Parts: sequence; structure tokens; C-alpha cells
Amino acid sequence: MASGIKSLINSAKALYIGNSGSKAELPDLFPVVDKEIDGEDCDRDCNSCVVQYPKSFKIDETDALYGFVKGWSTHVLVATGKSDWVRDVADEKGSIMQAISHAKAPSNGRLMISASNIPTPHRTTSYSEPTTVLVLPAFAVVENVTPATVPTLVSIINDSPTNTSPLEPISIPPSITAHLPEPTPAMLKDITTRPSPHRALILLCSQKTRDARCGQSAPLLRKEFQRHLAPLGLYRDLDDERPGGVGIYFISHVGGHKYSANVMIYRRPDAFGLDEVELGKLTEEERQRVVPIKPQEGEDDLGAAQCIWLARVKPEDCEGIVKFTVLQGKVVKPQSQLRGGFDRGRGLMSW
Repeated sequence: MASGIKSLINSAKALYIGNSGSKAELPDLFPVVDKEIDGEDCDRDCNSCVVQYPKSFKIDETDALYGFVKGWSTHVLVATGKSDWVRDVADEKGSIMQAISHAKAPSNGRLMISASNIPTPHRTTSYSEPTTVLVLPAFAVVENVTPATVPTLVSIINDSPTNTSPLEPISIPPSITAHLPEPTPAMLKDITTRPSPHRALILLCSQKTRDARCGQSAPLLRKEFQRHLAPLGLYRDLDDERPGGVGIYFISHVGGHKYSANVMIYRRPDAFGLDEVELGKLTEEERQRVVPIKPQEGEDDLGAAQCIWLARVKPEDCEGIVKFTVLQGKVVKPQSQLRGGFDRGRGLMSW
């Protein structure tokens, strides 16, 4: 009886989400680690992890995960300098999130809106000053955004690639003047854009007002991800703009908190030059010489090629996620952890 009810619920979820026509089955969306290619230890949990969730940390371990994420076209991260917000971030009074929710929707599909702990330019959590927005999958940083200039932000989103766009060079004007009434100061009209310096992003839901488990898991996972990224020279803290690294940000509720922790990983194409490296076929000496490549100056900006959305992530998973998912775009535990995502290079998505 229970399995029959669960099957009906899953069917209803699938009907709600719909099918884009390019929906990939679970084994096809992203490469899965293979012991012959990636080494005998590719699917093992970290045995040196000292971070643990509280004993009271309980989640759903039985639901099927893959294919039940509602499709989205673009994603914006709004810099708020905070790691927790009111239950619905669109109700944060005076915020960019609220202004976007009241503005005309983008013309290129569903927009996912996330508040984030990205520092604000003025280093406060007040919404009275202009802030920064990161647009994905474009990997575009939009600066000097206010609620009044949100229509201009939406126009930038309309001209940006979506999760289903082919991988082509991105061309967003470096400066755009918002059409605001006089006598608005010129400094509030000028919006600037630039490419994000990161090669990959790890986004962790931290919103404890929606679920305490998110507030518990996000700081612990960040600590463990940092431990594995730092020796590679790839960890970037919130103020580190050196090119070529991995940014780790806390974001607001993305759904599915009963599968906490939710982790979204956006990657540029072959982000570190390791996607085709078969680690399992290398000697230990050869493995030691394998290091992530740095971005080449002048290379085309294509934005994110993939977003890999995982759930049920525990601290002991972080080593494998860094080694295979962040560095190589592979999934370690697809059956139990993969919720969905997209691969623009192959025109595939999970919805």
C-alpha cells in the first residue's frame, strides 16, 4: 500500500514538472564514477572527515530524487551579506528579491531567485544601498543594482543564455544606463557587468527559517569543502576574487529541505581541464602530478556548462564531490543523491 501511494505521488510530481522534450534519464545526464576509470576508491566516503551532523539530524532517505526538480531557465543570486532570511525571500522588504518578484518576468523562461551571503558592496545587510547580483548560467556579475533598476536587470537576464542555450560566447555590455526619472543621480543609473572570476560555484541552502537542518548543514559542509579545496589552491572565500577558483555561497531555500543538504554545483566547460583525465589508469606518481589548470587569458566566456544538483549530502561526501563532481563533472552517488540539473554542452536536462 505504501509503495503504491508513493508511486502515485511521484507520478503527480512528474506531471507537475512536465517534460521539456530533452529530458535525460538518470544514467545519461552526467557521467558517473567508474572504478576502472576513476580508481577503486572513487565511490568511498571520506575516512578523514572529522565534521559530523548532530545526532538529531534526520532526513528522508527513501524517496526517489531524480527528475522531480522543476525546470528553470536562469538563476540569480542576490548579495545580501546574510545567511538567513524571512521564510519567503520575496517578502524581504526593500530587497532586490522583492522587486524582482513584483517586476515583469523575464521573457526567456522561469527565473530562480536566491538570496545569498555574498557580501554587499557597502558591507552591511541593509537594503537601502545598491548591491550585486550574480546571473547564472551566464556567470555574469551585475553591480550597482537597486530595486528601481530591476527592470534593467531583467533586460540583462533576457539577453543572457539560459540552461538550454547552446554553449556560445557571451556578450553582455560592460555598462548599461537604467532609464530612471530625473533627477535621479547618474551614479544610481549606471549598472556595470563583468564575468565572474570563478570556474565553479558550490551553492549550499542555509535558510534555517525554512528548515533548521539547512542552517545546521551549510556551515559544516562549507568547512569540509574548504578543507579539500584549499590544498588544490582552489578555495575562494567571500572576498577572494582571484581567477580560477571555486566560490562557496550560502543561498535561500531551493526546495526539498527534507532531503537536506541540498548542494548545487555550477561548472564552466571543462572547468579545470580534468574532465577527460582517467585517474584510475594513472600511477600514484602520475596522479600526484595532475593539477587543475588555470583559465587562459582571452578564452571565450561561455558561462556554466553544467549545474549538478545533489541532495542528502553529508560531510563525508565532500571529498568525492570535490574530486569528481567539482573537478570533473561526474556524479558519485547518482541513485541516492542526484536530484537533477542540466548539461548545456550536450543539450540535456533533468526536466
